[in-house]
Amino acid sequence: MPLTQYAEAGLFDPRKIAAVLRTSSEEVAQTVGLGKDALQRRARINSDRTQRRLRELVEVLNKVEPRFGSDLMAYAWYRSEPLPGFDGRTAMQLVREGKAHQVLDYIDAVDAGVYA
Repeated sequence: MPLTQYAEAGLFDPRKIAAVLRTSSEEVAQTVGLGKDALQRRARINSDRTQRRLRELVEVLNKVEPRFGSDLMAYAWYRSEPLPGFDGRTAMQLVREGKAHQVLDYIDAVDAGVYA
């Protein structure tokens, strides 16, 4: 999925992300560990922290989407599948804890056959 599908004027747009994932901006905020107001006020949407969290969500989804065949299935995996080696935490929980790089590293390792 091209990143431009999720962006507007060079920034990740939570409304576009929510539309693709068929959910609400409030749920997107909760999914990435932000308060709902972080995605309602333009100044907060443009903040580095908000943009970083949205980017992390999109990066993880883009990395696993080919394996699941759709954004919705990738999002379902992101929210609900416990990852081995992370004490049963999901990708969503790890991203909310600021550990998106660990999720991306895990996906790369699986793709390389390390955890196969």
